[in-house]
Amino acid sequence: MEVLQELTLPGLLLYGERRFTDTPALSFVNGQPLTYHEVYREAHRVASYLISAGIKPGDTVALFSENMPHWGITYFGISLTGAVIVPILPDFHPAEVENILNHSGAETVFVSEKLYEKVQPLNSQGERTFICIDRFEFIPPETEKKDLKTKGVPFPAEDNVPFSPYAFKEDDTASIIYTAGTTGYSKGVMLSHKNIISNVVSSSTIPGIKQGDHLLSILPLSHSYECTIGFLVPFYNGATIFYIQKPPSASVLLPALKRVRPGVMLSVPLLIEKIVRQSILPTLEKNKILKFLYHFKLTHREIARLAGKKLMKTFGDKLYFFGIGGAALSEDVEVFLKEARFPYAIGYGLTETAPLIAGSNAAHTRLRSTGPVIPGGEIKIINTNPETGEGEILYRGPNVMQGYYKEPEKTAEVLDSDGWFHTGDLGIIDRDGYLFIKGRVKTMILGASGENIYPEAIEAIINKFDLVEDSIVFQDEGNIVALVNLEIESLLDGAHQASEAISSYTQDLIKMVNKQLNSFSRISKLRYEEKPFEKTPKKTIKRYLYTRFKKDDTQ
Repeated sequence: MEVLQELTLPGLLLYGERRFTDTPALSFVNGQPLTYHEVYREAHRVASYLISAGIKPGDTVALFSENMPHWGITYFGISLTGAVIVPILPDFHPAEVENILNHSGAETVFVSEKLYEKVQPLNSQGERTFICIDRFEFIPPETEKKDLKTKGVPFPAEDNVPFSPYAFKEDDTASIIYTAGTTGYSKGVMLSHKNIISNVVSSSTIPGIKQGDHLLSILPLSHSYECTIGFLVPFYNGATIFYIQKPPSASVLLPALKRVRPGVMLSVPLLIEKIVRQSILPTLEKNKILKFLYHFKLTHREIARLAGKKLMKTFGDKLYFFGIGGAALSEDVEVFLKEARFPYAIGYGLTETAPLIAGSNAAHTRLRSTGPVIPGGEIKIINTNPETGEGEILYRGPNVMQGYYKEPEKTAEVLDSDGWFHTGDLGIIDRDGYLFIKGRVKTMILGASGENIYPEAIEAIINKFDLVEDSIVFQDEGNIVALVNLEIESLLDGAHQASEAISSYTQDLIKMVNKQLNSFSRISKLRYEEKPFEKTPKKTIKRYLYTRFKKDDTQ
């Protein structure tokens, strides 16, 4: 059997080509799949063009595109030259994209047709080389979006350009990923080939992927979570990865699930929470008999399992691993998934750890836990609370980043001299080695008598109420404050005065939420946030935008 000779991206590409040669590898949902051999061949063609264009080892090459088979081909192709891949999230604002290109020094940019308008002004400057990733064509300077299909210059045929592969080292920088965190500060995370591929190998046994299994990819590949667990791990195991060509709305996702019938999917909590709360649970509540049986203790689990079978059919009835990461899953939804026997699994990690730190397969999930540490990694908890045992999570392993690009001071803040990465997350480890995340160090609120109050736990309670779209909790002048975004159409249905309806509901909401909270963690003030919260690509709220509380808007 072919074995992975070296922990590098080109090593993984060669491994996949030799072991799974004619197996379908990458495809659009309604497209013709490219085999592992074809991906290998096309990646070398991309590398040949880049080398002929003057790309050298250590140069940075940006990859700015939505998910597609050519994304993975380009990712491998850049790596073959020894250049550093700079994936950029599609949701980034044009100003953020420009800042990343400037900071990383990327003078060559692969960009999709859909995203070209965000960088078109930069192409007019003539200082960078832009390549249309959809068709692998050079885009002449000052080309307008409407002219992309007629003015593009195709790559040379593979036989006409010599290819001299770079002598790869596992500790060479493979990628710089710019995070989009909740603090408003984007940093470039430097990951070596070994960082990435060691995480691929350590994570590969968790989902249980086999050659020929189907994976439907719906999260942005530019994010470390989807890139490693949703692309490189399946590639390492010989799976076929399918991509949708539009945002994953219900009208797009449901036909794709029916056609692909995936065994594996990855998601952020928001997607599965919406499906459960807006589709599955309302069906139970509308039927009087099912509602009674669901809320009756003796028949509750049986009804949950029936609902779980319906959910499985929605996903194509072949799903065996539904990975959830990027943020905390609401407790009520997780309890339902567990009772429904839906094959979910929650993982924990960060971009700085390439990304996975802890996880388990669906058969071994434990409520509210992210699972045990991955093979080859170590976790320890420091600065623990003597009563609860909770403290900051530190991690050490071969997947810990090289550092933040051009920012040694920021690197020193999170990486100590013994190689421990300070995650900034709070958690505990049980006697079986399962990790439980409790919140963020920076968001934790210290109660009047020294109690640890986790905003995320309060938000999970608020978000369970039907009319709440989302919420954020923080401390302001000693008070615990909540901002809520509401499903306003349902709230105002039949109401004469919008302001009165909102005021009445928010006052009732405080009372209902506080009944479920300890006295020291109860909400003092609440404000209706009219516009949806601005979020990161991981669908977590950008907290820094909302921590200045307006007293005159409180209820």
